[in-house]
Amino acid sequence: MKQPVVIYVISDAIGETAQHTIRAVTAQFDFDEQPDIRRHAFIRDEAALLETLEEAKVADGIVVQTLVSSKLARYAKSYCEQEKIANIDLLTHLTKAIEGKTGLHSKEDPGNMRRLDSAYFDRIAAIEFAVKYDDCKDPRGLLEADIVLVGVSRTSKTPLSSYLANQNFKVANVPLVPEIPLPEELFKIPANRIIGLTTTPEKLGRIRRVRLRSMGLDEMSNYSSDRRILEELEFGYETFKKLKCRVIHVEDKAIEETAALVQEMIEEK
Repeated sequence: MKQPVVIYVISDAIGETAQHTIRAVTAQFDFDEQPDIRRHAFIRDEAALLETLEEAKVADGIVVQTLVSSKLARYAKSYCEQEKIANIDLLTHLTKAIEGKTGLHSKEDPGNMRRLDSAYFDRIAAIEFAVKYDDCKDPRGLLEADIVLVGVSRTSKTPLSSYLANQNFKVANVPLVPEIPLPEELFKIPANRIIGLTTTPEKLGRIRRVRLRSMGLDEMSNYSSDRRILEELEFGYETFKKLKCRVIHVEDKAIEETAALVQEMIEEK
């Protein structure tokens, strides 16, 4: 049976505009299996955008973007053209048409459509928290987090943190590297607030090689070697046992699906 169509919604706001459009279009087809729609919201810089585009490339997906920032929109267009990824930009052509007709210029403010209510500010605070405490930049944030994600490099910690932040969760994440000691703060928080993320060696190897290639580096370096990957994954399992935390295998899951599992586990406490 054919794999479902994978559609990546990329937005520097919530991504509702694209989602509504996609639903209107996909409703016209008799799919054997419904499309896998993966929404990546609040993409505000090139690093986050590149990570999502790389994921779309690996998944052989279709990109539907509603990026208000012309700089990010051009970046996405250029990457998709270079990598031969189908890319639909829902905003740029209409924005340019209105600018040409009126002589006005777009504010390029992705949050301008949203009402500035308390829920909005709570969400922004959660997003800022996720950015501040990404990759354990400051381990003190672990003590304040609603959710702490731990896992080796390229197990979707950062995009998952961003997605959960959009659900108003304060999320911190910790990269697991055998040579780097675990922060002591990690052992001071309840195990039910910690979620381990892991994957298969094969999937991790593919993702790391794509990452290295996109950076112009040798994709056969130690970072993507079978030996190193197995060593890191084993270290991950040992860490999960020490922390007595629950674990999610992310290799066959969209970000939305993993996020739903995380929320379910956290609410079980």
